[in-house]
Amino acid sequence: MLSPTALRRWSWTHKWSSLVCTVFMLLLCITGLPLIFHHEIGHLLGTEVEAPAMPANTPRASLDKVLATAHALHPDRVVQFASHAEDDNNVWFVTLTPTPAPTDDFKSVAVDARTAQVLAQPRFDEGFMHVMFRLHVDLFAGLPGKLFLGFMGLLLLVAIVTGVVLYAPFMRKLAFGEVRRDRSTRVKWLDLHNLLGIVTLVWAFVVGGTGMINTWADLLIKYWQYDQLSVLLKPYEGQPTVPAAERGPLQQALEVAQAQAPGTKLSFIAFPGTAFSSPHHNTFFMRGNEPLTSKLLKPVLVDARTAQVTASPALPWYLTALLVSQPLHFGDYGGMPMKILWALLDIATIVVLGSGLYLWLRKGVQAASPATPAAGSTTGGFAGGALPASGAARTTEGAA
Repeated sequence: MLSPTALRRWSWTHKWSSLVCTVFMLLLCITGLPLIFHHEIGHLLGTEVEAPAMPANTPRASLDKVLATAHALHPDRVVQFASHAEDDNNVWFVTLTPTPAPTDDFKSVAVDARTAQVLAQPRFDEGFMHVMFRLHVDLFAGLPGKLFLGFMGLLLLVAIVTGVVLYAPFMRKLAFGEVRRDRSTRVKWLDLHNLLGIVTLVWAFVVGGTGMINTWADLLIKYWQYDQLSVLLKPYEGQPTVPAAERGPLQQALEVAQAQAPGTKLSFIAFPGTAFSSPHHNTFFMRGNEPLTSKLLKPVLVDARTAQVTASPALPWYLTALLVSQPLHFGDYGGMPMKILWALLDIATIVVLGSGLYLWLRKGVQAASPATPAAGSTTGGFAGGALPASGAARTTEGAA
């Protein structure tokens, strides 16, 4: 049993952690909803690129030819990445940028992996889904935006934990999940807010936690490069980035990487000088074949000149946690049933957040009105905001 002083402290922490993050959590829930179904929406909008049907044994074109085809469309740019869609390895997506350095100025070319013919030049930097993605990931503010949203995620976790602590004393004289329909509108919304908050508790904690981890992705990758990758690259210290004219055959490098990591599939390739590679290597990121291992990547560093494997380090625990958290955040493990479950829980959380704002604003209106009955006739206080928020509210007179 919490003492009155402890209750006030938990209530204050819950109230302000909820209020500060609620608007941003609403934004993330609303923008996250279409992102759960981004593949399906892409098919509906006609933005998904699909390879034409061909016999299963159709030979594949050389990777060198594929990249040459893409580069011919944008000869003033350099190839930064090449990747396959997770569910279709018959299409290469080639990303070209003005320089190897990270930039938002990129062109994408989809090339048939069998014929080396251009299928499309999709625009991933425009349209409805791009706006939803950028709002959800960084508020169009880059790394500062990501870190800010990560801090909002931390406040959400604080609001959840404090809400759970406060929920038990608030509900001690009410049946679990009871909604008092005979009371005022505000009390009914308060009970509904509590009910949905508890129901979505675990999901909100998982999604909030994984979302917070995802905002650290850029920093975690830089730390990995500094802490571990730099040790592997000691023999290359002081050497300039390998120019394109001096690089060996990419098809040979791909085959060497695949032989180094048997039982895996290629996820993407980062070329010399880019953010996910070194100035001296083509780095092949391989993934497993099972639902879980398909989200885990194994880097294979292949010398860009000699096409020989330099290293194939295991990823540290913090990058493994990042890779696991990314698909879990969007419900991307269990196919359509899990996506539907994620969407329903997302909608329920929107109701929780919206009702929290409503109840807090309503309380302010009542407090400002001289005709409003004493606060003790409804609730003694409200934490207003995210999840099971009204644990911060003291027991209502009706429940006393």
